[in-house]
Amino acid sequence: MTSHLAAEFLTVPLDTVDRCVADVCACAEHLGIEATAEVVERVAREHLLALVNSAPPPRGPR
Repeated sequence: MTSHLAAEFLTVPLDTVDRCVADVCACAEHLGIEATAEVVERVAREHLLALVNSAPPPRGPR
């Protein structure tokens, strides 16, 4: 699952994607939700999209 998401989010470091997947698994279990592969991948994808979309634009020359 991590490799699938890492291929989708090429600008996000692999360790960040891996940590996101692990965090989603832990959070789901803590909330009593069955951490199926489908649920974890969907939630992790949303978190990674938020991370990518919240990054500031690259700075241009001044």
